[in-house]
Amino acid sequence: MTAMIGLAFATLLQAGPVAPQTPDLSWLAGYWLDCSRGGEASETWSDPRLGLIVGSSVTVRNGRSGFESSRIAPLKDGGLAYFAQPDGAPATVFRLIESGPQRAVFTNPENDFPHRIIYQRHQDQLQARIEGADDDENRSMEWTFNKAELNSRCPR
Repeated sequence: MTAMIGLAFATLLQAGPVAPQTPDLSWLAGYWLDCSRGGEASETWSDPRLGLIVGSSVTVRNGRSGFESSRIAPLKDGGLAYFAQPDGAPATVFRLIESGPQRAVFTNPENDFPHRIIYQRHQDQLQARIEGADDDENRSMEWTFNKAELNSRCPR
């Protein structure tokens, strides 16, 4: 009996450490385009690679353009976070607090605005929402992106 326990223990040691379960956010991958409100917004997300998802967005409206670099990556404590860098600013970190088959919620209550970033997918649509208090007034912004071919543009 002792030999069997020893063999089982040796097998476990050879298997190595068990990696923590990473939420499946592969549903976010792709090129997404929103042509509403007289402008154009696009987001591009890579597929996950060992917990890392890389994203970028471009917004064109009223003759102006803006961009954001972002990533979803593991934290040292084992959690996941959304790192937002609008217009090249230093990264602001939003911790993943909720995830499901087609939904992810990130939060940073210390940030001025937004406090929450929410992504939810419904078939070939991706809804993105930011929300929080700005100067003690609750506000939010929402985008509805449609899955599109890479670098597609809105009709003019």
